[in-house]
Amino acid sequence: MSQSPSLAAPSALLRRDLLLAWRRRSEVLNPLLFAIMVTALFPLALGPEANQLARIAGGVAWVTVLLASLLSLDGLFRGDLEDGSLDQWLASGQSLPLLAGFRLLSHWLTTGLPLTVAAPLLALMLGMPGSAASTLLLALALGTPIVAMIGGTCAALTAAMPRAGILLALMVLPLMVPVLVFGAGAVDASLTGVSPLPALLWLGAGLALCLPLAPLACAAAIRISAQ
Repeated sequence: MSQSPSLAAPSALLRRDLLLAWRRRSEVLNPLLFAIMVTALFPLALGPEANQLARIAGGVAWVTVLLASLLSLDGLFRGDLEDGSLDQWLASGQSLPLLAGFRLLSHWLTTGLPLTVAAPLLALMLGMPGSAASTLLLALALGTPIVAMIGGTCAALTAAMPRAGILLALMVLPLMVPVLVFGAGAVDASLTGVSPLPALLWLGAGLALCLPLAPLACAAAIRISAQ
């Protein structure tokens, strides 16, 4: 079955991004290794008291994932701006929001998805019971796409700024607070025997809001950076 012409260029961009990620596997694994190492430090720092660790497990897991997601943001669009690819995006006549949306998708596939898959390991390291580990997995599945879309949009906005790493972090982290609150809140609710459904529904609502709006915002940020 032939591919729609409107999707041919974005699909080719997605395949290119995933191929480059496969060739740079060590760079792609950096956020995942960072999350595992940071999570491993908390049981060592807090000692063997399981109850004390359980009280902060949800927040620790989510803060670790958010910080790990920042590692790959700075170069998300910078290389395309420097080699003229963003100018080609603008001149190609293709839908810029669609191209931006597929770039955000590739970013989530190479950063957010591995962190989500690693959720059972993070939960095990933090001593979470099975129900809380399942909640963490579901919360990350809903929340990491939001993190990728918000972070990618901010990365597009700062792509033209030299040494924008600190500025990017200052822009992204406040915007992640609702995701952190509801993501960690869902895990904490599961740990205390309360239903995590309300927090998960809020994450789902945030994801439903970001899916149509984030590509448009990212496209506008790309136009600003390419000027």
